[in-house]
Amino acid sequence: MKQRAIQLSLIFGFLFSIGIAKAQEQLEKPRTIVTTDGEIDDVDTFIRFLLYTNEFETEGLIYSSSMWHWKGDGKGTKFTSEMEMTRNIYGENLTDLRWPGTQWIEELLTEYAKVYPNLILHDENYPTPDKLLSLVRIGNIDFEGEMAKRTEGSKLIAEKLLDDDEREIFLQAWGGTNTIARALKSIEEDYSKSRDWEAIKEKVSKKAIIYTIMDQDATYKKYIGPNWPNIRVFYNANQFWCFAYPWKRVVPKSQQPYLEGSFMGPNIINDHGPLLKKYYSYGDGQKQAGDPNHFEGDILKIVNTERGSFSKYDFISEGDSPAFLHLVDVGLDNYEDPSRGGWSGRFVLSDENPYRYEDGDKAADLNPETGEMDKSYPQTRWIRAMQLDFAARADWCIASFEDANHAPSILVEGGMSISARPGDTLTLTLSAKDPDNHPVALNAWCYDEAGSGKAEVTSKENIATVQIPETAKTGDQFHIIVEGTDTGFPALTRYQRVVLTAE
Repeated sequence: MKQRAIQLSLIFGFLFSIGIAKAQEQLEKPRTIVTTDGEIDDVDTFIRFLLYTNEFETEGLIYSSSMWHWKGDGKGTKFTSEMEMTRNIYGENLTDLRWPGTQWIEELLTEYAKVYPNLILHDENYPTPDKLLSLVRIGNIDFEGEMAKRTEGSKLIAEKLLDDDEREIFLQAWGGTNTIARALKSIEEDYSKSRDWEAIKEKVSKKAIIYTIMDQDATYKKYIGPNWPNIRVFYNANQFWCFAYPWKRVVPKSQQPYLEGSFMGPNIINDHGPLLKKYYSYGDGQKQAGDPNHFEGDILKIVNTERGSFSKYDFISEGDSPAFLHLVDVGLDNYEDPSRGGWSGRFVLSDENPYRYEDGDKAADLNPETGEMDKSYPQTRWIRAMQLDFAARADWCIASFEDANHAPSILVEGGMSISARPGDTLTLTLSAKDPDNHPVALNAWCYDEAGSGKAEVTSKENIATVQIPETAKTGDQFHIIVEGTDTGFPALTRYQRVVLTAE
């Protein structure tokens, strides 16, 4: 076997390159619009979202409806859900359903304004409260799947999809896709008879990415899919459950302590400022207006539930957080290709639709705790790192820069894409830079399912040795994840992904 040492000097102009990279990062931040039905898990997702708004460019915060939450038209009109699950649970001929109102975003932005002066001590790129407030719109909320009329929310989405900014618009559907569908329908109505229609449709199709948590109404299947088939869709129907209500049945035992009240209470919810105090957790005494199903705050009702038994401050649900976590660059390089896997989960390209990425059995990862393929493990494998990162952001709400922890940067000499021959042994030189000058423990491992299979990796201090299988075929790829965890508190982890391609 031939020994290859992949080594390049960091003298390469390290400080200069970091400066260039930072400037480019600010120019190329992903653009995103959130649509939300306001369920309690959306509220908790939104609180975490606010603490990560320095990582992307928020361009809209839109109230929408779903199969679980809609306002009604105020005229007593009765409505029966198109979704079988909703009909089975709530029945037919309803005039409204568990509607949380259209003030909760503004109320949370009021709390964000109180911690904003402290957040910008840690990153000046946090958007101002006034900026975020200016982005709030009411979308299509009267009924589940309602997309008959243009709303301020749908008009904002259409405007952004048609503007001259060539960057993509990452459309997050935390509830139904109906307001997004209405925006697309408006574009079709306005331009389908014009001579430029094909060019406009192509532009919008290339620009839009929809990350949807399940189908929470029928508008994707009935309108978006058939009429806009070239819009990319990241469809999360399985992995989000581990970060949602049934987490105790899904999350590996080793990860569950980071969702329990003994961690959540002291490290995130309590004594971390007014925004985090609004975070819904088990037994916290809070009750969402408009939702009679919200029992979780009652300490007397959280033992022996159908989801399990819970303690005070236990995590309830953030089923929509995977959507925005796809935008947070932690070094896993998965934004363009969700099959690589990251904090938002891992998705594979649909056999039927080349523009649709899905989770499910084909996107399962091997769970080392069970020794079985697990369709939730692409998400649960990151929970510890994500929760510690959330705790650090909670600290940013109250602590000075010197008294809080900040994530390291991980470096690999030789580049992120390397060609190799079957049987080759490659040596990667690893290093890290920590803004708080904490030591960083480095490790490397092969993400087998993200590539073509397993490559043997041994890691010691700042050297990782990778053995390409003798059986590798031309074009096979092996994804080596280099991770570094600092020694601050909460301990923070960042990554680099090195893709080795057999030639």
